[in-house]
Amino acid sequence: MSDVTYSAPPEPAPVGTARVLVASNRGPVAFSQGPDGKLLLRRGAGGLVSGLGQAAADAPPDEDVMVWVCAALGEADRQAAGRAPGGRLDRAGFDTGRAAVRILDIDPAIFDQAYNAVANRVLWFVQHLLYAPASQPVFGAQFRRDWAAYEAYNARFAEALAQEAAPGASVLVQDYHLMLVPGQLRRLRPDLRIAHFSHTPWAPPDYFRILPDDVGRQILHGLLGADRVGFLTDAWADAFEQCAQALPGVAVRPRQLQVDGGRSVRVGVHSLGVDVGELRDRARQADVAGRAAELAALARGRRLIVRVDRTELSKNIVRGLLAYRELLRTRPQWRGQVMHLVCAYPSRHNLPEYREYTEAVRRLAVEIDDEFAEDDWRPLHLEVTDDYPRSIAALSLAEVLVVNPVRDGMNLVAKEGAALSRRDAVLVLSREAGAYAEMGRAALVVNPFDVQATATALHTALVMPAAERRRRAVELAAVAGRLPPRTWFTDQLAALTARP
Repeated sequence: MSDVTYSAPPEPAPVGTARVLVASNRGPVAFSQGPDGKLLLRRGAGGLVSGLGQAAADAPPDEDVMVWVCAALGEADRQAAGRAPGGRLDRAGFDTGRAAVRILDIDPAIFDQAYNAVANRVLWFVQHLLYAPASQPVFGAQFRRDWAAYEAYNARFAEALAQEAAPGASVLVQDYHLMLVPGQLRRLRPDLRIAHFSHTPWAPPDYFRILPDDVGRQILHGLLGADRVGFLTDAWADAFEQCAQALPGVAVRPRQLQVDGGRSVRVGVHSLGVDVGELRDRARQADVAGRAAELAALARGRRLIVRVDRTELSKNIVRGLLAYRELLRTRPQWRGQVMHLVCAYPSRHNLPEYREYTEAVRRLAVEIDDEFAEDDWRPLHLEVTDDYPRSIAALSLAEVLVVNPVRDGMNLVAKEGAALSRRDAVLVLSREAGAYAEMGRAALVVNPFDVQATATALHTALVMPAAERRRRAVELAAVAGRLPPRTWFTDQLAALTARP
């Protein structure tokens, strides 16, 4: 780990030509090296990419109307950035679509400290309430060095945005990796319209105060450098306002804060849905059909309880497995009649907590299999691989979908499952997921810590009459497609540019 100090550049930032800018840790393209050493570009997916693509479609072809600023995440990304003038991939002949992409080659040591040590091991843990305060966290000298790297990492983004932005441009900064950028960018370019959007939950004040006092204040002041701060649900927006009102000189009104002697910061709520048509088109492709056939053969006609998740601590896979074990123990009529299909994605395996959690998932899956398996029946099938076609296939086959996070900003799997289900899947949903605000009425809602109640919900889902399953499934599917990614993006842009 390196010691990092940062000083703002003394000269005003040059003024660019982009009228709309997006900043995020992960960008819309990523690179890998082929067997011959050549760089291979892969387009990203998801809400930001989809939303930006729609907005870029109307851009004049010869203008830098839209620029996406992101970080190089690996060696291949760094090589691509090195070949691009000023990190601009579009100017180096790379096909980035209609949006320009600037990739920042940040020192790997600084990136590791900012991304892993601070963003993922501190900020993520605070916002998802994952710490056990009796023993963790401990903020010492190493954390201060890591925090300096996080400041420097954010400053690189602020400087790049300031250089690319046209006068009065709109800048949409994304997520917990970049919470200092709005304040830093406002100091460099006070003419810009700046928004920040949090894709995570926001911790209540009592828990947010786990952070060192000066760090907590710096985060809040960083976000209050924006003109608009956005969240996925009212619950997270409320929690942010409660934290912000503890700052001296900040006056809080519902969905609006007064700072800096009267400057207004609006607080917005923008839920995020899925593109139902796009998902269903993807589900009809041959690779998904092949995986669906494999999974159906594995189930051999049994009822499928499905979950699709990253092996992320907040996703609560272990308690979900414990609930399934409780179902089989207390309701033996389901033995031999159901299969639990767990499609897991490896997550943050460079952090020891995540490696240990993945192993705990694997161990419990083996224990369940050892306890209940019969010659012609395996109660559970676990795959920990990055396999998107498999996940789509599993969601389409599910009769029960388990989404039980201890805390989640939204949880798009709940919405993807509702959009893809061909069997009127019943959603067993944690009340701590952001999706609960929209989907709770049609789901079976559970306390994610209550394994026995979750087992009861699984049983209720399996015995639910067909007519009720259908009614709930129709309502869930309507909710899932209510605010697709493109609308989500353009609504935020319109809200940012609208004058109060």
